[in-house]
Amino acid sequence: MYHTLDEFLQTWKHESEGTQRIMDALTDDSLKQEVAKDHRTLGQLAWHIVTSLHEMLSRTGLRFEAAQHESQQPSSAKEIAESYRQASSSMVAAIKEQWTDETLKEVHDMYGQQWPNYVTLSIIVDHQIHHRGQMTILMRQAGLRVPGMYGPSREEWQDAGMEPPAL
Repeated sequence: MYHTLDEFLQTWKHESEGTQRIMDALTDDSLKQEVAKDHRTLGQLAWHIVTSLHEMLSRTGLRFEAAQHESQQPSSAKEIAESYRQASSSMVAAIKEQWTDETLKEVHDMYGQQWPNYVTLSIIVDHQIHHRGQMTILMRQAGLRVPGMYGPSREEWQDAGMEPPAL
């Protein structure tokens, strides 16, 4: 739960930087990677994270420029990564300009439920982390190098000349 905008913004800075590293590691070919038929591909998951920022926060009345939920997924990994960078930056600027600590207590209809803005912000962070985890599995299946999130990835351990932790 966030009591102040600064609490959220500190968390968002850390988490969005991790998500940006994931987005930046994608390749055009990897976007087609799927875990199973009728499930989201790596590209669809990435684009879902991008468009969810505006989709969720626009329900609170926050106004900012970002890819719309219904928009077509780009075929370029670079374009998806840049769209995330832009959406995140615009969202942060809008929060700083349009909200105060008191705004966190305002309640809005979110998918048939009443959520205070502090809950919506928590869910946006958790939602991003959830899908980022799915993406790392698909990235490994696609043969991509996975960046570390809360510590070094296997590849980063090896780059440092160390043995990755035992399985």
